[in-house]
Amino acid sequence: MSHNAAGDAGISARTLRVKMVLLGSCGVGKSSLATRFVKGEFVNIQQTVGCAYHSHVVSVNGVSLRFEIWDTAGQEKYHSVTPLYYRGAHAALVVYDVSNKESFRRAQFWLKELEKQYIPDSTVVWLVGNKADLTHDRQVSSQEGQNLAEDRGLGFMETSALSGDHVTQLLQTIAYRVHELTWDQCSLSDWQEFHREDLKNRPFFSSLPSCCNTGT
Repeated sequence: MSHNAAGDAGISARTLRVKMVLLGSCGVGKSSLATRFVKGEFVNIQQTVGCAYHSHVVSVNGVSLRFEIWDTAGQEKYHSVTPLYYRGAHAALVVYDVSNKESFRRAQFWLKELEKQYIPDSTVVWLVGNKADLTHDRQVSSQEGQNLAEDRGLGFMETSALSGDHVTQLLQTIAYRVHELTWDQCSLSDWQEFHREDLKNRPFFSSLPSCCNTGT
């Protein structure tokens, strides 16, 4: 099977909705990764307030997957509402900073929290070591990340939102795995086009805190 990323111009006749959430400590680069996914460029975003929403289309074997990307805040004060964002997710990325050992330890906390919500073999979960460009400041080895992922039965990849290394590959891999797990497409609903200002009128969004920002 082959898979490749595509922009909105390449949307096929049927577009399926995929909910993906980014989890991890504050400052690990989740927002920069999300921007790389969507715009293919680096933006140094200091801090996400509550959560941010993005969308992006990836084509897999002739099927367009519209990723609804939830970039959650890493601050402690938002932890109580974070489950609202990752509940029912088709994919979840737990992100840490390879130059920050504490963020790696916090990633293990997020994995435990996530395990309370997702059903094995129905959600694609990936451990992501970001800021891999900081080679001289590295505090977490690739092997440590790989070992943790293998122990938990997760996928693993190191990325650099700054340079873009492995970012596209990561999203393509996630898209491929989501499509593989939902090959009959029964668990993915059709994407319905709607205006950004109508987003919070949909039932799912109406249950979310007002701190949520939307974007494309």
